[in-house]
Amino acid sequence: MEKFHSGFAALIGRPNVGKSTLMNRMIGQKIAITSSKPQTTRNRIQTVYTDSRCQVIFLDTPGIHRAKNKLGEYMVNVAERTLSEVDVILWLVEPSTYIGAGEQHIIGRLKGVKTPVVLVINKVDTVKKEDVLTAIETYRKELDFADIVPVSALKGENTAELLRVIQKYLPEGPMYYDEDTVTDQPMRQIAAELIREKALRSLSDEIPHGIAVLIDSMKERENGLFDIEATIVCERDSHKGIIIGKQGAMLKKIGSAARYEIEALLGARVNLKLWVKVRKEWRDSELYVRNYGYRDEK
Repeated sequence: MEKFHSGFAALIGRPNVGKSTLMNRMIGQKIAITSSKPQTTRNRIQTVYTDSRCQVIFLDTPGIHRAKNKLGEYMVNVAERTLSEVDVILWLVEPSTYIGAGEQHIIGRLKGVKTPVVLVINKVDTVKKEDVLTAIETYRKELDFADIVPVSALKGENTAELLRVIQKYLPEGPMYYDEDTVTDQPMRQIAAELIREKALRSLSDEIPHGIAVLIDSMKERENGLFDIEATIVCERDSHKGIIIGKQGAMLKKIGSAARYEIEALLGARVNLKLWVKVRKEWRDSELYVRNYGYRDEK
C-alpha cells in the first residue's frame, strides 16, 4: 500500500503571475482573490488539497517585490519568511525569455534557500510550444531547479502533473486537516477579501492599492440568512467619491458582485451593507496596517 504524504507548498512569484488562480484551480474552489491589478494578495492564505495519496497545504504568499510602505514591508516579510518554513517552493513565472529586475530579485532570494524549488511556467496557453521551451532554457541557466513544470492555471492544463511533482517533495505524514477542509481562513476574512476583489475589479487603477476592507459584523439569523456589514477604507476623500459613485452606483455594483460570491461560498442568502471611510495614508501607518488585519506574526 502506498504511503500517505503531507506537507507545505509555498506559491511565490512576482505580483500578477497567477499564483492565486493556480491555487484556486488546484483545490477546485475559489478562496484567494484574483484581479488584473498587482499585489492583490496581502496575507498568507492557507488552503488544503487532499486526495487518497497526499495532502498539500498551499501557502499563497503576497508577491515578493521591493517594499514602498509599511504595508509593502509586511507583505514582503510574510512572503520571504514562508520560504524556509515549507517542504517545497513553487516559483511561478510567465513564459518569457526576458528575466526582469523583479525575477532577478527573487532569484537572489532563492539562491540562499535550501528548500527544493519547482519552476512553474504559467500561462503556457498564451504562447507557442517552442516559446515555452526557450523560456525553460533561459531560467534553467539561472538556478538549479528541483523540477520544471509548464502549466496553464486558467485552463487547468498540466495541473495534475504539477500535483504529482509536489507530492515527490512531501514527507510521509498524517493528514493535518480533515479531507473536507479547503482553507484555514476565517469566513469573515474570506468575505472581506471577496469584497476587496470586487472593488479591485471595478475601480480605476489609482485607487485599489489604497483600499482595505473590514467586516464590522457578520451574524446569522434563525432562518439561515447572513447579515454582513463591511467598511471599505480608502486613503483620500476623492477616492471615497469614486468608490461610492454617482448616486451610489459603484458601491452598489461592488456590493452586488461580492454578495453573489459570498452567498455561493456560504451556501446561504446574504444581506450585505457596505460603507466607505477615509483613513489618510493608512498604508504608511504601522497601527492601521495591523488594525486592518495585516499582522506580521513572527
